[in-house]
Amino acid sequence: MAIVNRVVSTSQESATAALKALAGVVGISDSITFNSDDVASGVEMKVTAKNSFTNTDSTSTVAGFTACAKAICKAVPECSFWGPDEAAVEKWVESASAVIASDDKVEEFAASVESALGSGCLVGDSVSAADIVVSIILAIAATRSGTSLSEATLKCMDLVLGNSSIVEAAGKIDVPSAASTSAPAESGSDDFSMNDIVKKLNEMSISHKTYAHTLSMKVEDLLENVPLPAGETHTKNVFFKDKKHGLFLVSVKPESDVNTKALGKALGLTGKVNLRLASEDLLMEKLGVKTGCVGPLSIVNNAEKDVTLVLDEALFADDVKLIHSHPLTNDASTAITPADLKKYLANAGVEPNIIEFGVKGEALPGKAPANRPRASKEQKGQGKGQQPKSKNNKKTAEKGQTLLALQWKKEENFAMWYSDVIVLSEMISYYDISGCYILRPWSYKMWDLFQVWFNGEIEQLDVENTYFPLFVSQDRLEKEKDHVEGFAPEVAWVTKSGDGELAKPIAVRPTSETIMYPAFSDWIRSHRDLPLKVNQWSNVVRWEFKDPTPFLRSREFLWQEGHTAHATYEESNVMVMQALELYRRAYEEVLAVPVVPGYKTEKEKFAGGHQTTTVEAYIAGSGRAIQGATSHNLGQNFGKMFDINFQDKNGETQIAWQTSWGFTTRSIGVMVMVHGDDTGLVLPPRIAPLQAIIVPIISKKMTYEVVKPYCEAILADLKAQGIRAKYDDREMYNPGWKYNHWEQKGVPIRIEVGPRDMENNQARVVTRHNGEKEDFAVEGLGAAMKDKLDSIQQAMFEKAKKARDEHLVQVTEWKDFVPSLENNNLVLTPWCGGEHQDWEEWVKEKSREESLAARGQDGEDAKTATSVAAKTLCIPFKQPELPEGTKCFASGLPATCWVLWGRSY
Repeated sequence: MAIVNRVVSTSQESATAALKALAGVVGISDSITFNSDDVASGVEMKVTAKNSFTNTDSTSTVAGFTACAKAICKAVPECSFWGPDEAAVEKWVESASAVIASDDKVEEFAASVESALGSGCLVGDSVSAADIVVSIILAIAATRSGTSLSEATLKCMDLVLGNSSIVEAAGKIDVPSAASTSAPAESGSDDFSMNDIVKKLNEMSISHKTYAHTLSMKVEDLLENVPLPAGETHTKNVFFKDKKHGLFLVSVKPESDVNTKALGKALGLTGKVNLRLASEDLLMEKLGVKTGCVGPLSIVNNAEKDVTLVLDEALFADDVKLIHSHPLTNDASTAITPADLKKYLANAGVEPNIIEFGVKGEALPGKAPANRPRASKEQKGQGKGQQPKSKNNKKTAEKGQTLLALQWKKEENFAMWYSDVIVLSEMISYYDISGCYILRPWSYKMWDLFQVWFNGEIEQLDVENTYFPLFVSQDRLEKEKDHVEGFAPEVAWVTKSGDGELAKPIAVRPTSETIMYPAFSDWIRSHRDLPLKVNQWSNVVRWEFKDPTPFLRSREFLWQEGHTAHATYEESNVMVMQALELYRRAYEEVLAVPVVPGYKTEKEKFAGGHQTTTVEAYIAGSGRAIQGATSHNLGQNFGKMFDINFQDKNGETQIAWQTSWGFTTRSIGVMVMVHGDDTGLVLPPRIAPLQAIIVPIISKKMTYEVVKPYCEAILADLKAQGIRAKYDDREMYNPGWKYNHWEQKGVPIRIEVGPRDMENNQARVVTRHNGEKEDFAVEGLGAAMKDKLDSIQQAMFEKAKKARDEHLVQVTEWKDFVPSLENNNLVLTPWCGGEHQDWEEWVKEKSREESLAARGQDGEDAKTATSVAAKTLCIPFKQPELPEGTKCFASGLPATCWVLWGRSY
């Protein structure tokens, strides 16, 4: 928990905060009036309340803190906040009132709270007025007096203060964490003895203090969670990359303005300067830290010495006594003097650039004010002097929101939104090798489900599963020239075994043609051995040099790869189209993602193949296309190379015709990008690990013991219908937390069960993709949910198709082409034919040039995975009418077909 946001400094405010919170929970916060500020009499209050249960009004004027609290609860007695043991509740409220005016009693009171916690509530097994009043008074009093609270007490208080309706009614109240109220851990303490930065500092005999605190992703979180005394400062840290000038770690005071244009000038960078935020993968590779954990101390991890450290001159001002920064983790900080920071860097062989940064909104001497960043949507409309609400602050979160809410909106920063979604929904964990990722059970289950579906489909095509080795010899890989040239930059080689060098390097498979086909040569002798149809589920490695992105572009990924051999071209072409149709169905029927099937041009086809077909998807959030899956007619190229011959019915030797086709875990990333929203994942039912989650709404009247048989009966009914469902009976989380958790993970249906639902023998059903809420009878609920899941699947596909179709345009002249791309469209144009690779390259380069000019940019990183240049996606199978005499939009040659272009991942 964060340190208190606004310390309530007077007894009067403490009392009214607690009473307002209580009124907010009961539902009469708009109907109370405080008539007296005399805390000695415990506050005088007038209560006017409309009882929503009996539809009657009641008015009373009471004096004294306890009397006021009781009056609020009694205004709506059905809420039961003053029971069941009224005497016990009253005793706790009176005890809390004694602490209001005296800090001397805080420690004793906190001890009594801890000893009485038991099941987590002070009276009974549900939250009462005792818990609300005691938690708020104790939070305020402990913060005001500097009293440390035990973990057990904090846990109980967090349960109460985690309810946003309570906090919003009371005002900005928070509980000081055990870490923040205790002294920082000294260097070398058991807590941090294994921390790499602490070990470095100790080895250098540099004095420091390293201490734990609330996890803080951003400098704004640090300022809020870990306030420092005068003379001490946190650091704000940014990691930049520039195509021409390299990498920069910039560490400044929190109030300093990091303006990239001014920074480039101050560093003396010449020519075009384009400082951009570097990816988390590059941050991990160069500094060994994740986003939110970086600080100037992490520069010691830069073994290649290719990162320039830039420090704020203000960090070394006379009034700065200590500099606090993260020691590779954002739930701790290390405090060090400015002089010792310089000593640390010198010992590490790092010479920083120390330059002057301006303060936000202020001009440097002799310079114009720095440009102010545009306000975010959250900041717009806020009054002067108001601070924007922190998205991960429990006190300002929406009701039921967890502390792990997405930090980015899909429309504001698509790339960062995507990263947020896949991490916070527990799909991905990052790994210490760039471009490699851990697929957590939530995402791997999706891959499992796809395998089950796909295996059932290929069995009907007489395709059998098999497995071939991971490694391929250099001789075999290089046997097919065009094939190896297509993969050469991406092949990973094994050259050592232990301490010894291998006689010949061995490649890790980038694909399996050259591994499988020597075996095909042994297995195939006669036309009776054909067709041969096998598939394998495996991993492959392609050592991408472009910016890696989980699922979309990674160095190791999972896939299925089918390989077949046939007696004739016609038979092989049927197999190609059957496989591609499966891929279309996989995207549209399983993932609810519309695709465009078509042929790849000669320039874009599979290396060494005869012809490539593809299904292309569209990501509305980024305006980019992505290759969904491909099916290749390999012709006889590999048959010739690997002697895959057979005797036909006439006894003559023939070369087999072959196909290969593959579908990867990239598909999961595509599905996330197409359907996800600002809350998290939105999963189509057919790929969702859980299709329905049952959440009970626990209260005094409806305990877990009471609701369990009801919910388990619903669960059994759902499972009987083949629905993947779960009953969330975790007692440590409240319903609001569970709602947010399962929404973030994208579960299609949430079934809520409250007291009224049990009374009416029904359940409330909430649909994830559109937020729709409906009440269903429990009888027949399983069958109803099975139908609902089908309708959700179809509705999600139609929504995605509509978004795609709105961005699919036809253009016949070059002047309209780049403007259409700039509007995030896929562009269909008349084309002179896929064999015209020179004109295809011309369009790519010309579109890049004009797009950069329109954006006021001089160039882009050659290794970027998201170029502004257009490329051909496919020649669609479904061709619009092409009037006779139509010219190619680029070359002016006679057009022979329509081709689909787009910016692509």
